[in-house]
Amino acid sequence: MKRDTRIIHAGRSKQYTGNVVNPPVVRASTIVFDTFAQLKHASLNRANRVAFYGRRGTNTHFALQQAICELEGGAGCALYPCGAAAISGALLAFLKSGDHLLMVDSTYEPSRSLADKVLAGLGIETTYYDPHIGAGIASLIKPNTKVIFLESPGSLTFEMQDIPAICAVAKRHNVVTILDNTWASPILCQPFTLGVDVSVQSATKYIVGHSDVMLGTASANEQHWPQLREHSYLLGYCASADDAYTALRGLRTLAVRLRQHEQSSLTVAGWLTQRPEVETVLHPALASHPGHSLFKRDFTGSNGLFAFVLKQANQAQIEAFIEGMSHFKMGFSWGGYESLITATMDVQQLRTATAWPYSGPLIRLHIGLEDVDDLITDLAAAFSRL
Repeated sequence: MKRDTRIIHAGRSKQYTGNVVNPPVVRASTIVFDTFAQLKHASLNRANRVAFYGRRGTNTHFALQQAICELEGGAGCALYPCGAAAISGALLAFLKSGDHLLMVDSTYEPSRSLADKVLAGLGIETTYYDPHIGAGIASLIKPNTKVIFLESPGSLTFEMQDIPAICAVAKRHNVVTILDNTWASPILCQPFTLGVDVSVQSATKYIVGHSDVMLGTASANEQHWPQLREHSYLLGYCASADDAYTALRGLRTLAVRLRQHEQSSLTVAGWLTQRPEVETVLHPALASHPGHSLFKRDFTGSNGLFAFVLKQANQAQIEAFIEGMSHFKMGFSWGGYESLITATMDVQQLRTATAWPYSGPLIRLHIGLEDVDDLITDLAAAFSRL
């Protein structure tokens, strides 16, 4: 099956749907059994999508887990209450006191805070590395390095990483690679074919697609799935059946939504490149992006999230720019049907291993599903206010 067809059928095996189109919502804490033999069977097979206890999941959860594996790859998928929980759950599954973590310097800010404020307190050392390092990451690996964390593109500054090169080095040193694959969703990048061991998603974003559910996923290859599964379970991570159902429903329109997000974002990005106030547009799908060749090699498309840097603007000008929007809403997260705008005055404060090359403020946009001409009109008015 081709991708769009797989999205429609993924996770809809008859064992989960019965005779209806969508898997029913099955809410449960206690699972009861008629015989001791049934209880024993469930206990022995609780890791294989057999209902045993509510935290292990019900058929609603199993359907979503199967769907993510079918679309993204991987031997198994764990569910979490949000994307940040998926990141922490994946890291804590493979790190312990005395270990060393290599974290990309362009990482999502909560991932950096987790490393600096939580992992450090557990005796786990973190070294931040240049997202452009590629195979050169070999020089940073120590005897106690256990995990390399990647995020490509970075969700604020959009640097592309050479995922296969980093993963090849990691495999030679028996180091686990974890990729935050949220930007790509399960369909724009196939991380396991690139050598990644664990792929993390904030399903809150494009999988759910409607800005109304917090949910995370982490998928792993066959070698690392048992450890990820059991550690996440022991840490108490789980998600509600209602949220899993909502994610399954959002998943069905993922491909068609992403095509519109991509088309509109490229139109807006191209328009921004012509604005005299703009220093640069940070969109990996643009030929002008420094990581465009990696994007073309490893990704099958783009989405609605990108950023641009203004040549200059003070705090008052930025406030005038983003506070008077008609269609762009000011807020965090992304991946929903609505367009969003945020601003970062000083990117350098969010990194330690690399120098940010621009002095002007960064504006991040999520291009939603509104008419693109209305969005451009909104931005044109913002530049007038600026």
